[in-house]
Amino acid sequence: MIENENTWANAVKNNTTDEFHKKFDHALESFQKDLGKTYPMIIGGKEVFSDDYFEVKSPSDTKIILGKFPLATKEQTQNAIESAHDAFPKWSQTPYQERVSLFRDMASQFSAQKFILAAIVSMENGKNRTEAMGEIDETIDFLRFYAEQLEANYGFVKPTKSANPKERTQSVLKPYGVWGIISPFNFPSAIAIGMSSGALITGNAVVLKPASDTPISAFQFVNAIYKRIPSSAINLVTGRGGVVGQAIVESPLVSGIAFTGSKEVGISGFRTFTRESPRPFISEMGGKNPVIVTESADLEKATDGVLRAAFGYGGQKCSACSRVYVQKNIAPQFTEKLVSKVKELKIGKPWEKDTYLGPIINDAAQKKFERAVEVAKKDGKIAYGGSVLKNGIYQNGYYVQPTVVTNLPLNHQLVKEELFLPFLCVEEFENFDDAIKQANESEYGLTAGIFSQDKKQIDEFFSKIEAGVTYANRAQSATTGAMVQSQPFVGWKNSGISGKGAGGQYYLTQFLREQTQTICNES
Repeated sequence: MIENENTWANAVKNNTTDEFHKKFDHALESFQKDLGKTYPMIIGGKEVFSDDYFEVKSPSDTKIILGKFPLATKEQTQNAIESAHDAFPKWSQTPYQERVSLFRDMASQFSAQKFILAAIVSMENGKNRTEAMGEIDETIDFLRFYAEQLEANYGFVKPTKSANPKERTQSVLKPYGVWGIISPFNFPSAIAIGMSSGALITGNAVVLKPASDTPISAFQFVNAIYKRIPSSAINLVTGRGGVVGQAIVESPLVSGIAFTGSKEVGISGFRTFTRESPRPFISEMGGKNPVIVTESADLEKATDGVLRAAFGYGGQKCSACSRVYVQKNIAPQFTEKLVSKVKELKIGKPWEKDTYLGPIINDAAQKKFERAVEVAKKDGKIAYGGSVLKNGIYQNGYYVQPTVVTNLPLNHQLVKEELFLPFLCVEEFENFDDAIKQANESEYGLTAGIFSQDKKQIDEFFSKIEAGVTYANRAQSATTGAMVQSQPFVGWKNSGISGKGAGGQYYLTQFLREQTQTICNES
């Protein structure tokens, strides 16, 4: 088993948090020297620039231009796909031991660079410094874990029982070909690199399209690895989803897609990609993740766990808690205690030492927040929050208050729709069966949590809840923070398609197809 990176937890354990902050501050200063840099795409083993660029702005302060990236054309995307297709035969024939060694080297390299990489994430998508470091740790864990899985399974070659004494047979899992990787803004390192690594380490070639809000983290990985593998085995193409993403999904040369993003885009992509022929489509498509709090719950732990799950990174996690069902007789006490803690959260520039909550990602997210608040005021009660912050340090960024809403009707749209915002709906229930039923009345099934001291209730929760990643009495976060190798991250229902979790032992097999090999010896 790998040793998880756990940088911040280890700093707390070893009483070296001051050193952590000093290293982060130094890395931040170093990255800021490159602000405004023009980055290339990487296509066919070459750096590709363009006359048409888009600016990557920090959501914390839109006056800060982090960098510029090319707006790829459909033709450039097709060129990247063709280059990957040409590189596939050589890369797929590379012994798995060499691939394992390479990815372990990459993990060590990223570990040595972790503070600069975390600083990039913080400025790029608005995570606070410990969350940003947690993402880089997860990226490193993915690299190491997938290398370990490939090695432990001997490259996924397994002898099978022979049909007769004159035959020798084996099962071999082989790569498909070219994989398109389409990644989201919220984990520009961990998800982009995690999906790319799953495809690449198993011998597939890759065309990676990062989110346009956050392409710098993905560039760091591709730039570090592309010269160390057969030319064109990995390609980075930046630009609009309607151009780059569409070209990837529609290409007959692409053998598989790994996608993380919204349900609407994921389902549309799946239908398009599999319209002409059956091809693998690995997806994670969000969640509307519930927490149940019963009358026997430890309310200190429950409010801590819900707060961290709902408002960590501004609720912009697929796994974020966005609805909580509280037993009616303790609901006022729970809400009061939760709100008192939410009020203490520091909102500010995410890279600053004491900030808990940074900005949301962009103007579209802010407008969605404003619409949700208006609906909540009309149909329910805002227990706390609801404001867009515009003055002082907030004036050039997308800052909003963490918001707690109560008194919404059962099955209200705000309780049903994924918002991807620091927006929590508190609902009440009378009996436990109703709580389970309400929690399951969702098209999504990604994560879920419970707080109860009743073992029977916990057992029933795990038995009946319709979600792929579940937790009981987890104060550190009720629904978020899955650890690579320990808690595979998998979505049920409209939260995913494949039913296999990233960071788990079944993940890599999705990038491979089985071939049975039989050798006959008649002599």
